[in-house]
Amino acid sequence: MLPAAARMRRRTEFSRAIGEGSRSGRPLLAGHLLVRPGVGEPARIGFIVSRAVGPAVVRNRVRRRLRHLAAGHLHSLPEGSLLVLRANPPAATASQAELAAELGLVVGALRKRQGGAA
Repeated sequence: MLPAAARMRRRTEFSRAIGEGSRSGRPLLAGHLLVRPGVGEPARIGFIVSRAVGPAVVRNRVRRRLRHLAAGHLHSLPEGSLLVLRANPPAATASQAELAAELGLVVGALRKRQGGAA
């Protein structure tokens, strides 16, 4: 599970990561990564699961599944970075393996765009 200290909660962090960070999109997920060098904080991950994904039960299930998968990628993110993962509507019916594969592709593409930092 994703540790509490590694979760993004502030609106300003979400806005900054989406506005200033690099973006990578796939059919199930889109990701935004902002690397902040010299920040002495751990990397943090935030999730956006809109109503387009489904009713509350479905959205919460998708968010829990993403949180579980994202914990495995936390170590590969540079210190101080902000990663926002946005679930697209097809994520509601995707299998865990499909979500894991797309998350790996999104995080890999974002790290490559940031110069392979990690």
